[in-house]
Amino acid sequence: MKANNRVSAMLVLMVVLLISIFMAWQYYSSSVPSIKVGILHSLTGPMATREKPLVDALQLAIEEANATGGINGQKIEPVIVDCRSEPLYCGQQAEYLITEAKVKALFGCWTSACRQAVKPVVERHQGLLFYSVQYEGMEQSPNIIYTGATPNQQVAPVVHWALETLDKRDKSNKHVYLVGSDYIFPRVTNLLIKDLLAAQGATVVGERYIPLGSSEVVELVADILQKRPGMILNTLESDSAVAFFRELNRVGIAPEKTPVLSFSITEVDLAGKDTARMEGHYAAWNYFQSIQTPQNQAFLQRFHNRYGQKMVVDDPMEASYISLQLWVQAAHEAGSAEPSQVKRTILRQSLLAPEGVVSLDSATRHLWRVARIGKARADGQFDIVWDSGRPLEPSPFPTYRTREDWGHLIKAIEGTGL
Repeated sequence: MKANNRVSAMLVLMVVLLISIFMAWQYYSSSVPSIKVGILHSLTGPMATREKPLVDALQLAIEEANATGGINGQKIEPVIVDCRSEPLYCGQQAEYLITEAKVKALFGCWTSACRQAVKPVVERHQGLLFYSVQYEGMEQSPNIIYTGATPNQQVAPVVHWALETLDKRDKSNKHVYLVGSDYIFPRVTNLLIKDLLAAQGATVVGERYIPLGSSEVVELVADILQKRPGMILNTLESDSAVAFFRELNRVGIAPEKTPVLSFSITEVDLAGKDTARMEGHYAAWNYFQSIQTPQNQAFLQRFHNRYGQKMVVDDPMEASYISLQLWVQAAHEAGSAEPSQVKRTILRQSLLAPEGVVSLDSATRHLWRVARIGKARADGQFDIVWDSGRPLEPSPFPTYRTREDWGHLIKAIEGTGL
């Protein structure tokens, strides 16, 4: 009897053991490793306010991709690092993400200095960076996908529109004042603007820069009062721009007389601030939250469901969101998330984005996008007053100078330490 009990106990133990082994095998055999992507943005320092929302946009895109199966059944796992608003440190973090975290793609950077610090890293390791902010152009890399606007998709249309449209009200609008934050994008952009203005017979009556993040604008606005321009073209960033509009309002410079056209102000910059100070002035982007399309309304609903109704969305956020989507599409088509495989398919990608149809240009690795101009409202949103009607072909290198000449100009600016 005791022998039978022992046999029965051993059989039960063996069955339990076999079941445990089977369950463990089933678990580990069905466990698929995730695909890591690096999110490379500043979460501290002067650029944090502008860059944190881009992290939110990327995380939403990742969550949506994972909800539909990820990439060929593999979930996407974000590895987020803080660039601390320091370009050199951002380059070091890119090195870490590629060599140690083993990410398959990088999404990030805001300033051109940050991008240029990361560029040699992704090129050395044959990685892939998605850069989603408008910039000065003059660059192309086989290891970077540029989803922000090039100058011909943002700057050139605005300058032409301003001189054609605003000049009808007052011939003094041919007198233009340039203001910007003191780093690469504003300085190179203003080189382009001065060429465009000269070609259309306009005069630059003043050009000033203030340190990135500075709110010291009193002297700048005093100079504008003295020069009396017909319009102001503005490449000030974030807090500097908000302080600038506050001071313009204080001294009585109104948009009806002296409109400001901005290339860096978005809905995010105006959120939670006294937005009435910018009311009536203009901004140029490819995406505005106020776009009335079913795709944009659905996108905003998903965004608000995830982050709350008060969350605003701007162009760099939308460009970040579609960057992730384009990468997912390319990885699906390639059957792999390996950079070498994705590079073969990424340049064939297009999608119906919140802003409309966007497509990657195989010649330049930049995105075809519609140019838009918005007029600021008191609530911090923009009414779209003009658009290009169709996506514009990206042209990172304006053709009226050679690439060699542009290279010399960029190096001269970079040599100043910006």
